[in-house]
Amino acid sequence: MGNCNGLPSSDNQTTTTTTTTTQPPPKNTITILPASHPPPPRPMSGLGRVLGRPMEDVRASYTFGRELGRGQFGVTYLVTHKGTRQKYACKSIATRKLVTKEDIEDVRREVQIMHHLTGHRNVVELKGAFEDRHSVNLIMELCEGGELFDRIVSRGHYSERAAAVLCRQMVTVVHYCHSMAVIHRDLKPENFLFLSADEDSPLKATDFGLSVFFKPGDTFKDLVGSAYYLAAEVLRRHYGSEVDIWSVGVILYILLSGFPPFFGEKEQEIFDSIKRGHLDFSSDPWPSISNSAKDLVKKMLREDPKERLSTAEVLTHPWIREDGDASDKPLDIAVLSRMKQFRAMNKLKKVALKVIAESLSEEEIIGLKEMFKSIDADNSGTITFEELKEGLKKLGTKLSESEVRQLMEAADVDGNGTIDYIEFITATMHMNRMEREDHLYRAFEYFDKDKSGYITMEELEQALTKYNMGDAKTVKEIIAEVDTDNDGRINYDEFVAMMVKGNPDKAVNRRRK
Repeated sequence: MGNCNGLPSSDNQTTTTTTTTTQPPPKNTITILPASHPPPPRPMSGLGRVLGRPMEDVRASYTFGRELGRGQFGVTYLVTHKGTRQKYACKSIATRKLVTKEDIEDVRREVQIMHHLTGHRNVVELKGAFEDRHSVNLIMELCEGGELFDRIVSRGHYSERAAAVLCRQMVTVVHYCHSMAVIHRDLKPENFLFLSADEDSPLKATDFGLSVFFKPGDTFKDLVGSAYYLAAEVLRRHYGSEVDIWSVGVILYILLSGFPPFFGEKEQEIFDSIKRGHLDFSSDPWPSISNSAKDLVKKMLREDPKERLSTAEVLTHPWIREDGDASDKPLDIAVLSRMKQFRAMNKLKKVALKVIAESLSEEEIIGLKEMFKSIDADNSGTITFEELKEGLKKLGTKLSESEVRQLMEAADVDGNGTIDYIEFITATMHMNRMEREDHLYRAFEYFDKDKSGYITMEELEQALTKYNMGDAKTVKEIIAEVDTDNDGRINYDEFVAMMVKGNPDKAVNRRRK
């Protein structure tokens, strides 16, 4: 269905039947929402049957405004937080429409995946999921620039330079999703939103309603997605993560030409066109488009997924590099980047993050839990050096033994030679988990045993000793680094400043309540 403000909505649907030859395929009847970070709504009595936790009255905290989009299961509204006056998008999914167990699982998984992918500049941010008596409400970042679909329609097609910039952002998202063990499965121009109306606005992926977690080697057989963007192997009911690159290849073809590579009057005709695999590079404007651009499109739309370019190969393709800032430097997967970031932290911050990790909900960390299980090959509940080395290799990284050992020693907070589940979550969770005041305050209280409002040298030594880190030299180094007013102890503001250091998106303007 149409979408009043260019903000899509996500509901769980398989394929769509649409037709066009001169512009992008029409919008799917599905649509999704956008997101940002407010206090949670007021609790209600009873457990929600979808999210399985206490219900919360969203309308007590948010004023609901105009409708932004409508889909099979839900409606997306513009909402304003009553306390902060911040605007968000709220996707309300009617629980009465979630009839089957699969419907409920799909909504749960969408919430879990959005929590798992938090923090990437090209992914719409989920700020909270709340259930009341009538609906599940997803509060999300508001993207006011509308859909990529609408910009293509208004322009006809993009210049190569502009198309390269957008393609780079889309493939960066796919690389991030795959490195976080997620396949999107429904990438199309309607599911990319511009944060603002600015010409250089970031592009953000949205609608994870059909997304799934995967492990290397997994194959899927569900026929899901949107007809114009389905990879050939989806129609054969045997596919993996490569389908996302195909979908972005289709979008790139549309960006450059204004029409889809595979089309038909009916859904089956679109499928037949995909199976034939013929790419038209003779019709206008293709004769005037560079050979390098055509080369990239062809390699993203190879029928055999094993021969299709990987995300890393796309991002280092000459056409992207010419107009972008790509280098030949290998891309770090997200988990590896986070472990490297964790390795560089002082010991106080590592223990504080462990306290925060222990307080996160299952919903927030289910994705990392799945990644832990895939690396823990013998299901022992701990990751050994060999398992970490093999697990990172399967995820596509090339590290020396000494680099893996450094990561191992950093993540092994208690120093027992293996990484347990909580240590893995601690070292790999996204740093925006720290932006919540309750997380920061709980971590501070863990050290401030006497509730004096300060972490003393003695309290710091006592907390670190539990993890074999409490030697006098370490304690002095931490105090010297964190104690900015030089009174020999750490107050709450100093603690928060240390925690958000190296996380440039976060302001340090906090006060202990």
